[in-house]
Amino acid sequence: MEKAEIIPVSNRVRVLFFAGIKEKAKTGELFLEIPDYSSVLDLKRIIADLYPAIKEGLQHSIVAVNLEFASDDTIVTQGAEIAFFPPVSGGADVPEKPTLCIIQEEEIAINEVIQNIVTPTSGAVGIFTGVVRSVTQRVVIPVTDYLIYEAYIPMAQEKMMQIAYEIRGQWPQIEGIAIVQRIGRLDSGAISVLIACAAPHRHSGVFDAASYAINRLKEIVPIWKQETGPDGKIWVEGDYRPRVNE
Repeated sequence: MEKAEIIPVSNRVRVLFFAGIKEKAKTGELFLEIPDYSSVLDLKRIIADLYPAIKEGLQHSIVAVNLEFASDDTIVTQGAEIAFFPPVSGGADVPEKPTLCIIQEEEIAINEVIQNIVTPTSGAVGIFTGVVRSVTQRVVIPVTDYLIYEAYIPMAQEKMMQIAYEIRGQWPQIEGIAIVQRIGRLDSGAISVLIACAAPHRHSGVFDAASYAINRLKEIVPIWKQETGPDGKIWVEGDYRPRVNE
């Protein structure tokens, strides 16, 4: 685990970097003391002075303050945790219906996951699985040997739970929901993500709900991947920029 870097400068905050930003900063975590009532933009300027190599990355990064998407105008409060990360390559009570939102390094056991979300009234399960492909359409890295997945885990799990709530708002007949994402190294052919939605019947929206879940996961859940192949490696970034508090 990387050692947190402590930089002496009155409001103490924790700053996290992910994906390409972390790579260029050569650290994933640091602690700063910043003036009271500093905004995210003020914090960006402070960090850019300390780490010139990530100045451009900070300008285009997504920012989260205390696990919620934030803007440059957001005020950074005492003891806040601020995360900077590229666009994703994609708080509520625990729901009564079975819901699994998991980030893990281990292989995904599909049958075990399904058994944990079906209820006595479930008669159908719609499933989406994402698989690591070895050949892509990318010009830079057309052939992939393996992927490295990284996640801002606390926020990612909260956003997964948010997706589950959104699904139940649109498809009330959905009973169990599972959103499982692997992180770490995944070789080509490995299952990287599993979405499963259970309901009484196949016409209850299970397929639409699973499709919705993977699309939202790629929009708002802070997970990224680095593709590595014979021609080098590259962090894959998306285009969607979440709204504040989305």
